[in-house]
Amino acid sequence: MKPYAVRTHPSAEHLPREDQLAWRLATVATDAVAVEPAVVEMIGNRIIDNAAVAAASVARRPAVVARAQAVAHPADPGATVVGLPADRRFSPEWAAWANNVAVRELDFHDTFLAAEYSHPGDNIPPVLAVAQHLRRTGRDLVRGIATAYEVQVDLARGMCLHEHKIDHIAHLGVSAAAGIGTALGLTPEVIFQAVGQSLHTTTTTRQSRKGEISSWKAFAPAFAGKMAIEAVDRSMRGETSPTPIYEGEDGVIAWLLSGPQHVYQVPLPEAGEPKRAILETYTKEHSAEYQSQALIDLARRMAPRVGDTARVRSIVIRTSHHTHTVIGTGANDPQKSDPHASRETLDHSITYIVAVALQDRAWHHVRSYAPARASRPDTVALWHKITTVEDPEWTRRYHSLDPADQAFGGRIVVTLDDGTVIEDELAVADAHPLGAHPFARPQYVEKFRTLAAGVVDDDEQDRFLAAVADLPDLPAGELHRLTFTVPADRLADAPEVTRGIF
Repeated sequence: MKPYAVRTHPSAEHLPREDQLAWRLATVATDAVAVEPAVVEMIGNRIIDNAAVAAASVARRPAVVARAQAVAHPADPGATVVGLPADRRFSPEWAAWANNVAVRELDFHDTFLAAEYSHPGDNIPPVLAVAQHLRRTGRDLVRGIATAYEVQVDLARGMCLHEHKIDHIAHLGVSAAAGIGTALGLTPEVIFQAVGQSLHTTTTTRQSRKGEISSWKAFAPAFAGKMAIEAVDRSMRGETSPTPIYEGEDGVIAWLLSGPQHVYQVPLPEAGEPKRAILETYTKEHSAEYQSQALIDLARRMAPRVGDTARVRSIVIRTSHHTHTVIGTGANDPQKSDPHASRETLDHSITYIVAVALQDRAWHHVRSYAPARASRPDTVALWHKITTVEDPEWTRRYHSLDPADQAFGGRIVVTLDDGTVIEDELAVADAHPLGAHPFARPQYVEKFRTLAAGVVDDDEQDRFLAAVADLPDLPAGELHRLTFTVPADRLADAPEVTRGIF
């Protein structure tokens, strides 16, 4: 990996195209380096992981709304929409939109945390939809997804968005455009223009993750993927982008990020260097914001020692700045303590999550968020006794570049009514690559079968998993096999959706 200095350049100071970050990303996308077997395996794992979460959310209202919008845009050859028969095809940007909402709705798929946060699995729906529509091979798809993960992880390492209240989908639009470019074998010029257009149209605020968090949290990455597809289409037709998009004096760094005086260091693979970034990402065992994963595991581990939670006087969670200020009491969001808050708000409330995990000694993507569960009096009482504080050591480890030192957990200190103190800590979630029970193909398959049970028929589950096993060898025109069908009567149980424009 080679770090590149990225800063604002005045218009009078001509910045050659080859020195612009968007061009360097385009050259990464067009470097035809072989994809290593471990990366191919992990790409298959993440396709399974996305399908698992999509199966669990396919009848939830945001997924139903997005699917209804996609169905209004049939296309030939087109792309598939999860839940619908594979012979029904839709315009790729709308198929990606519907599939990405289904994947993102439960906040239950993969993550990468560094200077910026990300859910790199959000790249898969747009790259797959375009590859289906243009009849690419499994090998093309693998190369595209490897690029998308590499670009998003590298941008997340080098360029913080959230400190300026810019949502992380700004990196996603760029990575999806680059990944699509790789899958289609486009030129650096076309990918360069698509990257610029994608970034320009996906720089949105983080209010989508603040206060009363709504279903837009599920739609936001779908929007970025849809914008990336449209940007690639325009660029293929010869349309250009604002340039230089990152470094211009009225560009992203100058006005949306750290300003003209700041220099970012973005690491990128050198020519001929394999794209391995996906191997440094991690999925979720629990349906909740990633910083809660280790703390759920820790709360379950501590629960037998805590015993009757009615005896709890107070609980303090010592954790990183991010956990404290985004999902903890440092966010100063009263909604995070409201038993009538939305599911999207509760999955970003570590005080609620720890309360339920201590009482139930488990976590479930539906039951743990049920309104009756959230408003149970003993849960509310415990919930309101929990606070978070930033611990400098956990903040340091959160930002550590050493995988063996990096940590996303914290220390839970429970004080009982008789003064007894019970405390413990956990650095990474059990499912993390360095955790107690790291996920590999069997765990991804188990997650899929668990979440698809009662939704996707067993033989259809088997067919889908067999297609993923054949991923790099799928011939042109066979990528429609990388989806699953849900019986119509199970989709009919979905919430009724009011008709819109389409």
